[in-house]
Amino acid sequence: MKFLLVDDLDENLLALEALLRREGLECLKAHSGDEALELLLVHEVALALLDVQMPGMDGFELAEFLRGNERTRHVPIIFLTAGSADAQRRFRGYEAGAVDFLQKPIDAAVLRSKSDVFFNLYEQRRQIMEQRDELAQMTRSLQLADRRKNAFLGMVGHELRNPIAALGAGVHLIGRSRSDEVFEQVRGQMERQVTHMTRLIEDLLDVARIDQGKIVLRTERMLLADAVALAVEITRPRIEAREHRLTVDVPEGPIWLDADHARIAQILSNLLANAARYTEPGGAIALTVHRTGAEVVIEVADTGVGIPPDMQSQVFDLFAQVERSHGPTEGLGIGLALVRQLVALHGGGICLKESTVGQGSTFLVRLPCMD
Repeated sequence: MKFLLVDDLDENLLALEALLRREGLECLKAHSGDEALELLLVHEVALALLDVQMPGMDGFELAEFLRGNERTRHVPIIFLTAGSADAQRRFRGYEAGAVDFLQKPIDAAVLRSKSDVFFNLYEQRRQIMEQRDELAQMTRSLQLADRRKNAFLGMVGHELRNPIAALGAGVHLIGRSRSDEVFEQVRGQMERQVTHMTRLIEDLLDVARIDQGKIVLRTERMLLADAVALAVEITRPRIEAREHRLTVDVPEGPIWLDADHARIAQILSNLLANAARYTEPGGAIALTVHRTGAEVVIEVADTGVGIPPDMQSQVFDLFAQVERSHGPTEGLGIGLALVRQLVALHGGGICLKESTVGQGSTFLVRLPCMD
């Protein structure tokens, strides 16, 4: 907090500063109205103590300037005067915005008492403004959460309605046709829809389980390469359907983890599926593994749509999704949030290493590994 002290005599400024000294207070000293204005352009002050009689711009003129400026309009002003404080001078001072006049020589107890009032008022005002800003931020966060919730409910309905409709159509076709060829074709479609729907529901349940602390990792000594192979196997149909070029670079030597094999595969398959979802057909996806000391670093990069700068800090939030310029947004917006939670349960970390709109994204996972 800062007080502004304005007096053309050094000894008066030093005496005022000594009287007002307290923890948390900084006194800005000016020898003239012009110096005071320069300080006010840079600093916000809680109280201005102005000497009335100064060469050049006097205290009244300085006060009038403060009142005429939006930045300093509400700064309380106490005039200090060694001359006569008659009714006319007082009227001019109050008209210029003064809250009080103090006669020199100044009573130290009176000055400290009055300054304490403005010190405390400013502190209360600062706290109120902080609380206002916090409430505004909470309101914005709640509004964003509400919009995401509504969008999520809409996506859940869309994502579940499609496979359910396909299953219903398949049942209808099987009932009407006696052809083995039709039966096999429809059965394959129904299996894919059931797998898709099961994965959506499992992801939803996993998010709830982690939030409730009900996820228990079945850790074991495992090879990272095995989890990579399983993740690629899980996501290969989607990657091939969109004709993506997938490259996997895993060191030849074994990398051992003390981890849950299924969950590590889930982390990697979710990252690969996310890359496939946001990469246009014919694009490239790369999964790279290398060891750094006691950690293994896994990077999943794509040449997809990229993430706008204003979304990059939110990509791991629940229900957050990047809008696509072509085609509908897929998924429920829980994949990366789930990945972050699963990585954290394994004592690791994940971050968005880099992303450029139209040029793709790279996600980086760090996990502790064993010797």
